[in-house]
Amino acid sequence: MATAPETGEPQRTFEIERKYDADADTALPDLTGVPGVLSVSEGEQRELDARYLDTADAALARNGVALRRRTGGPDAGWHIKGPRQGDGRLELGWPLDEDGRIPDAVAETLAQWTSDELHPIARIENSRTAYFLKSADGVLAEFVDDRVRATDLRSGAERVWREWEMELGPAAPADETGRAAFFEAVEQAVFAAGGRPPSSGSKLARALGL
Repeated sequence: MATAPETGEPQRTFEIERKYDADADTALPDLTGVPGVLSVSEGEQRELDARYLDTADAALARNGVALRRRTGGPDAGWHIKGPRQGDGRLELGWPLDEDGRIPDAVAETLAQWTSDELHPIARIENSRTAYFLKSADGVLAEFVDDRVRATDLRSGAERVWREWEMELGPAAPADETGRAAFFEAVEQAVFAAGGRPPSSGSKLARALGL
């Protein structure tokens, strides 16, 4: 994700992705046979560290919203993930602050769901390896291999897991039928390698034991 413009307007990205569970020693799936994929890039290492916040009564979570401040990777910054819309969700992004406080533009956006005080609820550290699936028209999708270390800051519980994620890129099929066919081929490769359907809907939910 690119950084937000200096005007304070957020960077908007509509993410369409699928997640899968994988064991720590499972070999990566062979994605070269997925229709439309001409090449898969070398892995790009990213060390990500995210702190998630919510109100004492989980007002954001109850509205299907997540707020995080993440460092590391190409999209470091403040992110609001909106309610799920079909197979995807809108993500709004702002540049990193200097003092760790929620920027005014972020707070103003959150006000549609809550104006109550926000508290840290989870820390998610992620050693990510990203691969770009390229077609004749550009980046078809990004596949990431995540090794996650999460702490529930409310209880102190720590959890460790590995997951894979496939997110559509700018050259992905624009129609629903094409996207469904793409993900079907991806899942055949993922399941053949030993991947499984996800045990939780998001990293934050899993970090909190949900």
